[in-house]
Amino acid sequence: MNETSMFSRNNARRLLLLALALVCLLSGGISWAAAPAPAAAASTATAAPAKNVVLLDSASGRAFVPSRALDGLNGIHVQWDAARQQLTIAQGEATSAILKAGSAKAEVNGEPVALADAPFALAGATYVPLQFVSATFNLPAEWDKAAGSITLGQGDARLTLPYASRSALTSAGASKAIVSARKTFKVGGRSFSTQMVTISLMDPKVRLKVALAGDAVGKVEELSSLAKRHKAVAAINGTFFNAYTDNAYKAPYGYIVSGGVMKMKASGDKRTIFTYDSNLLARLIPGEDFNDAFNAGTMEGALQAGPRLVVNGKVAIDVKAEGFKDPKILTGGGARSALGITRDHKLILLTTGGATIPQLAEIMKQAGAYQAMNLDGGASSGLYYNGKYLTQPGRKISNALIVTYQ
Repeated sequence: MNETSMFSRNNARRLLLLALALVCLLSGGISWAAAPAPAAAASTATAAPAKNVVLLDSASGRAFVPSRALDGLNGIHVQWDAARQQLTIAQGEATSAILKAGSAKAEVNGEPVALADAPFALAGATYVPLQFVSATFNLPAEWDKAAGSITLGQGDARLTLPYASRSALTSAGASKAIVSARKTFKVGGRSFSTQMVTISLMDPKVRLKVALAGDAVGKVEELSSLAKRHKAVAAINGTFFNAYTDNAYKAPYGYIVSGGVMKMKASGDKRTIFTYDSNLLARLIPGEDFNDAFNAGTMEGALQAGPRLVVNGKVAIDVKAEGFKDPKILTGGGARSALGITRDHKLILLTTGGATIPQLAEIMKQAGAYQAMNLDGGASSGLYYNGKYLTQPGRKISNALIVTYQ
């Protein structure tokens, strides 16, 4: 080895050591808004951001909000000092609060304040007492029990987050967060065999996506192919579409939103829409409410199908009010697909055969859905789980709701 090579290698070592030292220095410094847990594992560059969820303590009944979700709300700025395990929440120059993870002592504008509960770190975020935040920074809290959500703030400066128990945020693994079951339900003296997949939406690794066949509007594809392309653990067929045309373009019916982008628009349609945001706060809304919901800027995905089956835990069907005229919906029975949302933010995907819409509504209620809607059925009805069909569709489909675990 010549002297030039040795000199170059020594310089390379010095540069590497300098870079490592710089990384160590920066990692112990101050970061804005993120406020990670002290022992949180580093995420990969492609990992989806963790969900923001208000957590409820089962013992005390009190709520905690992730500090990072507050950043930018109503003039609030959040600063996390990892070295000190200290959180600073400032609202302009008027109010500044200093809190520490694990300590029930805080400061507000330099004055000591006792907290009923200490902030804590979990799953990559630092959680602060909701009551303290609401009172200190003038953020009124509005609870929506039907949606399982809480809205902070007032006017245009509002933040809506799902709420769940602390245990719901713990990653339990795909085998527990997404489970399948074959169940039989009795409705009016008849027994219906169903296939079900239940998904814990608050699990930090669960993700939803509205996926288009061939990644384009108007194309069709096998449900299993679509699911495998997106590395889905589970998938169910989505909206109605023109399956009987001889044209290559088979138009889907109703609103479709994927990745926050409107893929298909429906004018004046009253049929029910399934929507969700980046935190997987899922809702069922009537078609006439879509524009306001979409323009709020938080909608991550949406599928319109219907009719609505269950409202707040009770069977509630009005097919004519939603604009349905097809006898297959009004009076007929057949293969059905449906989705439901439970009170604790679980998503139920279900298929069954030979059911009328009223029978399907009763099935979804018995399955535990607090809110539920019908999806496209007949030969489109299909349910995929863990690499195989639980219910195989009789034709290629236009779009699907898929579930992944990252």
